[in-house]
Amino acid sequence: MNEQQRSILVQSASRFPPPPGVKFSYGTAGFRADASLLESTVFRVGILAALRSIQTGSVVGLMITASHNKVSDNGVKVADPSGGMLTQSWEPFADALANAADPHSLLQLVDDFVKKENITLEGAPAAEVLLGRDTRPSGMSLLEAAKQGINAIMGASARVMGVVTTPQLHWMVRAKNKGVEASENNYFDQLLTSFRYLLDYIPQGNSRNNVTDKLIVDGADGVGGEKLEKLKTRLGYLTIDVRNYGDGVLNEGVGADYVQKEKVVPRSFGTADAGIRCASLDGDADRLVYFSVLSNSNKINLVDGDKILSLFALFLKEQLGILNGPEDTKANKSYQASLGVVQTAYANGASTDYLKQLGLEIVLTPTGVKYLHEKAAEYDIGIYFEANGHGTILFSDTFLSWLETRNNELASTSEGSDQHKAALRLLAVSKLINQAVGDALSGLLLVEAILQYMGWSIHKWNELYQDLPSRQLKVKVVDRTAIITANAETTVVRPVGIQEAIDTETAKYPQGRCFIRPSGTEDVVRVYAEASNQEAADNLAHSVEWGCRGLVSSVVMLGNFQNSWERPDVPYEIAEEQKTFVDRLVLLPNVSSVEENKMKI
Repeated sequence: MNEQQRSILVQSASRFPPPPGVKFSYGTAGFRADASLLESTVFRVGILAALRSIQTGSVVGLMITASHNKVSDNGVKVADPSGGMLTQSWEPFADALANAADPHSLLQLVDDFVKKENITLEGAPAAEVLLGRDTRPSGMSLLEAAKQGINAIMGASARVMGVVTTPQLHWMVRAKNKGVEASENNYFDQLLTSFRYLLDYIPQGNSRNNVTDKLIVDGADGVGGEKLEKLKTRLGYLTIDVRNYGDGVLNEGVGADYVQKEKVVPRSFGTADAGIRCASLDGDADRLVYFSVLSNSNKINLVDGDKILSLFALFLKEQLGILNGPEDTKANKSYQASLGVVQTAYANGASTDYLKQLGLEIVLTPTGVKYLHEKAAEYDIGIYFEANGHGTILFSDTFLSWLETRNNELASTSEGSDQHKAALRLLAVSKLINQAVGDALSGLLLVEAILQYMGWSIHKWNELYQDLPSRQLKVKVVDRTAIITANAETTVVRPVGIQEAIDTETAKYPQGRCFIRPSGTEDVVRVYAEASNQEAADNLAHSVEWGCRGLVSSVVMLGNFQNSWERPDVPYEIAEEQKTFVDRLVLLPNVSSVEENKMKI
């Protein structure tokens, strides 16, 4: 790094001092915090994005958003050249950069990192970072901080894409690096063309009349609602009534996160909408859930990410079956595409059972889109979704190349045949779905096309399987790192004995399933429980919750551990492990310190 570059970095960083006493951590959602605390962090992520562009010789993206968080929050994350999330190997550098105490510490970090990664700054090809933001009022000033960070690296430039959805920015990065035009109009054109193709390939005689063309969408008062207002004017079939697209407070009583967690109607919806197909986006339009309003109630029938995944999996499996033809045909032996479904432990057990009954391969990963996406990429067709409505479908380059060839063969030998139409449908899905990241707008159009193909109402779709009742809780703790999990976060391996206690409690409930995991962003332990009825799920979750709080009762998970370090019948090693658990983890309600907590116990 030459002296001119060093000087520019120090001078630029001095204009963006970090807030005192705040520690930032780059997770699946990037950095998030109250917007007033983020200016220095966004500036520094601009530096990181420029370095990533130089290292890869590709365009990268920087998105300013806090998704489903409240409007006073904001955040920043980087889109890698593939359009996916920032490579995990760069996350420690992001953390260190955001938390550097002063400009000279920041300079040293950058200097060490470029040497470690063999990034050549002098004479490097020009770097380009696409910049986007959502509709938050704080977005404009933070966008300027990001530009300053990018410009602090010589040869790097920022291209402002304006107010866009998070998936749009990821799509633009991916498109740009594939040599495709990457404007918002290009994005809309690809979605609309693919959607029309899917509708055109619906077989004659399918009962499309069972599906109303009316859809009501909750835009969460965010950027997704604004974009859908533009998109809907170009749709032929499908009448969309967009509500909450800027006339209220972002994510306040609206949005996919609110609807999925609370299971009540969002603002601007009511009993007059009973029975109509409804959908909800989140603040930056990377999550999607469907629902129907119940008569004379503010309650809803939720159709969450698990059911969206199941609909997509059912359709794709059917199309592959049609394309391959009968088992004894040569075509069936030419290429056996792998179709895999990726979920987390939070997926409802009924959805996993349903997918297994379809004969699909199911894999669990730790919570976090980066893990789901990485695993899905191992298949020819990999489908992943979280219950919260974030997910997508990935198609391997190898499969798409074969599919293009197969489609051309069928076009010349049996144009218009069932196999040919199946190939066309699969190609259309690969272009409609956003393969860079979960995208509420592209996902919504794919849902609508498949419902038309199936001739299903939202009620028919919702009857694919009956969700097992579940309950999610969280326990405030002193140190969440005291809990260590394995097997996609479904098994506690440390402290010793915790998992055995959870298993004992879970066994008391028919169809019981329960796990605990430390939050990735805050000092809480999250509890998830399922059972055959809601009361049982609630009881199981609360018994484990209170167990985590260290209380004693007949249904407390840790009851038999209480004061175990003083009992002669408990081996020393386990007793010490459990004592450490209480010292580090457990914090009773209304207790302000660890020492007071131990006195209470």
